[in-house]
Amino acid sequence: MSAPTAHSPGPADHGAPTTAPDTSHHDVVIVGAGLSGIGAAYRLQESHPQRSYTILEGRQAIGGTWDLFRYPGVRSDSDMFTLGYPFRPWRTPTAIASGPEIRDYIRDTAHEHGIDRRIEFGTKVVAAQWDSTVQRWTLATEVTDAEGESARHTPTYVVSQPAEDVVVRELQRRLPAMAASRLARAKSVAMNSTLYQLSRRRPGLVKRILRAGNVEGLGDERLVDEHFTPRYNPWDQRLCLIPGGDLYEAITSGRAQVVTDTIDRFVPEGIRTSSGQIIEADIVVTATGLEMLALGGVDVSVDGQPVDLAHSFVYRGMMLSGVPNAAMCVGYTNASWTLRADLASRYVCRLLAYMDRHGYAVAVPTPSGRMEERPLLPLDAGYVHRAEGAFPKQGTRAPWQMHQNYARDLVMMRTADVGAGMAFAPPRHTA
Repeated sequence: MSAPTAHSPGPADHGAPTTAPDTSHHDVVIVGAGLSGIGAAYRLQESHPQRSYTILEGRQAIGGTWDLFRYPGVRSDSDMFTLGYPFRPWRTPTAIASGPEIRDYIRDTAHEHGIDRRIEFGTKVVAAQWDSTVQRWTLATEVTDAEGESARHTPTYVVSQPAEDVVVRELQRRLPAMAASRLARAKSVAMNSTLYQLSRRRPGLVKRILRAGNVEGLGDERLVDEHFTPRYNPWDQRLCLIPGGDLYEAITSGRAQVVTDTIDRFVPEGIRTSSGQIIEADIVVTATGLEMLALGGVDVSVDGQPVDLAHSFVYRGMMLSGVPNAAMCVGYTNASWTLRADLASRYVCRLLAYMDRHGYAVAVPTPSGRMEERPLLPLDAGYVHRAEGAFPKQGTRAPWQMHQNYARDLVMMRTADVGAGMAFAPPRHTA
């Protein structure tokens, strides 16, 4: 999977000096130095130490999402025993970590394994062009110096869990770090999967359980019914996780207020809702209207033809039909992103090893026959529906389906036939 990079300064260079294109060659290029990118780099150098690689990061720091969003109180919405890397245990019993803690964890992981030395910061990929005559990707990049910037409320399902996991605390106290990490991870996967499956099969029961927890935490049934009882079923959208009931405490103490309404307009005092209520505010953080961008907005073409993502199928949730030697990361909607990201990285390493054994230079996911198109992400959320027309689809049969089931994927990604649904080609010998 080779991809030389070519730097072509453009309007987004923010005054960067024009330089000659960088035509350095790498066996593998990883785009992004966030949680997934650092994990992918670790798996690659672990399984294929002989391969050259680089990481192109558009920002000036490691961390991805966790470096971009720095507003007060930002934290994980998944427990760290599954959001963390399986090869580097999360060493505290604190299940839900703050943004700065996660950012430090990613940076420390990159430094510990020498991955930070492979990162090219301020290098945003804007286009990727595959040329079959040379069996190679060429990436066009821009130099950037951008830094990140950062009223609810529609009703959301909220679930509280202890800030510190006492079971994990005991495991960490009694067992070696890696053994404790594996058991903590398995426990979290089992509990999260059980809640998700129960939500899908018995939504009424889960609604009652969540409502009972909210009433206990807030002590006010009217408040729960008005502000924490959505029209949709649990896990039609992601649940909101609060550690130690801190949101309940903030509301009941009067330090925070919840308003469920639509915004009519901004006024000098703050916000006026459609019902006429004025919500006074010095600062308004806009947290609605998210627009998802497939592949980070990179323009992808194969032999001069633009790739139409909307009519592409995902292969095992990580490659695209008709697109050679390229993989992407799509995490779970019902569990920690890292669980699937790590499975995808390890599968790519399996694929590279398979290509080495058979002398192949090119691997292209290739569907056989027609398939019904289904949305990639099974969430009934506005930001997902808005993006459906621009995102690839999943099919109705393997290996073109993307399951939201870690236990199933764990077996499949380790044992599935790497050659199924793929077309391979040997190296071209040019004069």
